[in-house]
Amino acid sequence: MLLGVDTGGTFTDFVWFDGAQLVIHKVLSTPDAPERAILQGIHELGLDGRDYHLVHGSTVATNAVLEGKGVRTVYITNHGLGDVLSIGRQARRELYNLQPQAEAPPVAPELCLETGGRPGADGSVVEPLDTQDIEALVARVQQLEPQAVAINLLFSYLDDSFERRIEAAMPAGLFVSRSSAVLPEQGEYERGIATWLNAWVGPCVEGYVQRLQAAVQPAPVHVMQSSALTIAAAQAARRAVNLLLSGPAGGLMGVLRIGKAVDRPQLLSFDMGGTSTDVALLDGRVSLTSEGHIGRWPVAVPMVDMHTIGAGGGSIARVDAGGMLAVGPESAGADPGPACYGRGGRLATVTDANLVLGRLRPEAFLGGKMRLDTPAAQQAIEQLAAQMGVSPQQAALGVVDLANEHMAQALRVISVQRGVDPATYTLAAFGGAGGLHVCALAEALGMRQALVPVHSGVLSALGMLVAPRGRQLSHSVKGLLREQTAARLQQYFEALAARGRAELLEEGVQADAIRRVCSLDLRYQGQGYTLNILFNEDLDQVAADFTRAHRQRFGHTLDVALELVNLRVALSATGSDFALQADTATASCSPLESIEVAGCDARVPVWRREDLDIDAPYPGPLLVIDAVATTWVAPGWEVVRHPSACLLLERY
Repeated sequence: MLLGVDTGGTFTDFVWFDGAQLVIHKVLSTPDAPERAILQGIHELGLDGRDYHLVHGSTVATNAVLEGKGVRTVYITNHGLGDVLSIGRQARRELYNLQPQAEAPPVAPELCLETGGRPGADGSVVEPLDTQDIEALVARVQQLEPQAVAINLLFSYLDDSFERRIEAAMPAGLFVSRSSAVLPEQGEYERGIATWLNAWVGPCVEGYVQRLQAAVQPAPVHVMQSSALTIAAAQAARRAVNLLLSGPAGGLMGVLRIGKAVDRPQLLSFDMGGTSTDVALLDGRVSLTSEGHIGRWPVAVPMVDMHTIGAGGGSIARVDAGGMLAVGPESAGADPGPACYGRGGRLATVTDANLVLGRLRPEAFLGGKMRLDTPAAQQAIEQLAAQMGVSPQQAALGVVDLANEHMAQALRVISVQRGVDPATYTLAAFGGAGGLHVCALAEALGMRQALVPVHSGVLSALGMLVAPRGRQLSHSVKGLLREQTAARLQQYFEALAARGRAELLEEGVQADAIRRVCSLDLRYQGQGYTLNILFNEDLDQVAADFTRAHRQRFGHTLDVALELVNLRVALSATGSDFALQADTATASCSPLESIEVAGCDARVPVWRREDLDIDAPYPGPLLVIDAVATTWVAPGWEVVRHPSACLLLERY
C-alpha cells in the first residue's frame, strides 16, 4: 500500500493506492511547517496507524534556497581560492545595466576559510595538508560556531583524501558536506556552489525529514529526488541539493506514465499550480540536465530538464508604476490565497479572474469540498479594473491573457528555442490550474492536440508512486574521445555503479531489479558546454550520435576532435504501477448544467468527467469538472474521454 504526497506552495496533494484502487485528496499547505498539512491529510484519509509506504515530494530545500533561509555555514577551500563563490563566472543578470544592484556573496568573507591540501590537475600533490593546517581549521571553525561546513578543494574529484581528512576532523554535531561526495566533477565554482547549497540548507532538510519520519512511524519514507528517482529518507537528509526539484520531478513521472497509457509519448508538459508553472519536453523519457538553476545559483547535480516561471493560479495581478497590467511572479500562496478562497485575500489573482469569467464553478471546486467566494473575487477584480479604467470582464480577460502569454513563452523556451517544433507534440496540462489554460496555450504554439490526464490536479503525487528508486552518479574523466577505449570506460562505469548499487541494496532493492544506463558528457575540444550521449561500446557510433545531437540542438557541427568530460551512471529499480481504468458506470446523457461564460454567446454546458461517453467527441465550448481540477474546452476544440478517463483534446 502506497501513499504519494506532493507539497506545493498552495495545496498538499495525496494519492493513496491500497493495491486495488486510487483515492485522491487535497489539503491547503502549511508553509511554516509542511509536515502539519501532511499529517492532516493522512488523518482525513483515515490512514493513522495503517501500514503503508510513503513517497514524498518536498519543497523544503527549494523554499529554503529561494527565501535565503539556510543556516550559518563555513566554506573551506585552498589557499587563494576563498573568493571563487563570490566571483562566480562573472556573468551579469542585466547585461547592459551599468549600475547593477550589488548582491551579497553566497558566503560572507569571514566564513571563507583557506587551508593547504591541494592536488594538481594530474593528481599529484601541489601543497600538502599537515597537522597544523587541520588544527588551525578546527580552532577557527569552533570560534565561528557554524551549523554546517562545506569543503571544496581543488581537483578533489581526482583525489579526495584531503577533503576526507578535513571532514573527519570537524567538531561533532556539524552538518558537513564535501565536494567529492556531492559533485565529483570539474569546475570549482559549480562544484563549490553545489557543496555549499547542500550544507547551507542541509540541516533544514534533515530536521524536516526526521520530524516527518517520527510522525508517520512505522511507515517507511522515501523522497523524490530532482532526477525523478526516489531515495530513502535517511539518505535524502544528507543530500539536500539533490531535492531542489523534488515535486516537479514527480509530475514528470506522472505525465510520462499517462502518456504511455494513451499512446502519446511525445509530450510538451505544462504543470500549473497555485504558485508556479513548470514546463518540460518529454520524448518517451524524462530528460535530465546538469545546467539547472535555483534562483541565481547554478545547480550542476542531475535534475529534470524543465523551465519554471512564477505564474500560477495564485499569481497576483496589479497595475505597475507605468500603468501597465502585470501578473506574477508574486503569489497569494495558501494563506491568505486568492480572494475567492475566502481566507482574507484582497488582491486579484488568476484564479479570481477565471472565476469571474465563469470558467470555474464556485460550488464544484475540489469536487465540492471547498466553495469559492464569488463576491470576494468580483470585488478584487473590480478594484483592478478601476485602476485599469476598463470593465471587470475586460480586466479578468486581460489577467488570463497575460498569464497565458507568460506560460506560452516558457513553453517556447523549452521547445522552439531548442529546435523542436511544438506542433508535432501533444500539450499535456496538469496541476490544479492547467486544464483552464490548455487550449489557449496550445493555440499560441500552433499545436492541435492536447491532453488533460486523469487526476491531473494531483499528478505530481501520483508520479511519486510510479517513480523508481535509483541514483544518478557522475565523475570527471577528461581526455580526447579518440584516445579512450571501451574497456577502460567500462572499468570507470563499474566503479561508479558499485557505489550506487551498494546504497540501493541497503534500501532493500533486489540486485537483479537494478538497471544501469551509462552515458558520456562530450564536447568539441575547446568548448565550454557539453552534450550527454548514451554510451556504446562502439565509440565511433558515440561520436556520430554526438554530431547528430549537436546539429539538432545548435544547428551546426565542427570539424574538431571530441573531448570527454564526465562519465554518468543512472541506476534504477522499477517503481510501482497500477491500472488507470476508469469507472465503467453508465455515462449521463445530459450535462450537469448550462452556464454563462464570458466571451460565449450561448450558454455553455458543464459536464462531470465521469459523465462523458468514452471515445465520443464533445465540441467546445464546455467545462469538464472533476474532484481536483476543471478543464475549459474553448470554442474550436473538441474533447474525447479516453477509457483511462484522460481527456484528449483536438483543435478542429
